[in-house]
Amino acid sequence: MVMVQSTIKPLISEEQIAARIAEMGRQIREDYSDTNILLVGVLKGAAVFLSDLLRAIDGAVDYDFVAISSYGNGTRTSGVVRILKDLDESPVGRDVLIVEDIVDSGLTLQFLLENMKMHRTASVKVCALLDKVARRVVDVPIDYRGFEVPDVFVVGYGMDYAGLYRNLPYIGVLEQEAGS
Repeated sequence: MVMVQSTIKPLISEEQIAARIAEMGRQIREDYSDTNILLVGVLKGAAVFLSDLLRAIDGAVDYDFVAISSYGNGTRTSGVVRILKDLDESPVGRDVLIVEDIVDSGLTLQFLLENMKMHRTASVKVCALLDKVARRVVDVPIDYRGFEVPDVFVVGYGMDYAGLYRNLPYIGVLEQEAGS
């Protein structure tokens, strides 16, 4: 029987994340002026990022969450997108900022953008901590981008592999090794 062991190779440090989020928060507030923005976080991965981003944006900010599934327990998107939890707050007439942990194929984000348009929002923009351009299948707008990452499976800072590693304060690459 072959066992698979995982190791995590650091990719983006806790300090790099904090500095970039502070910059993004300032830029978002500057762009939205004194508007009360509705941040819409995509659970579970974006929860950590959204909480830090929320504190980095001065002024009036509301937030809510949606839960969307496209991964299951794998390391690649299935391409099938399902809403598991919809918004509690009404986005009608609001300036909405979708907060994503990572955009790779773009399928989940495309689905969410189409869903937001049906809610007659005043505007919809996207803020993603990580952008995995190499995996893009559909062209989606990312208005605020934290970091571009290579085509590797990342964990930490809210992102997981089969429920593990969300609590890491940094972002790392999941490397699996065959063992005995």
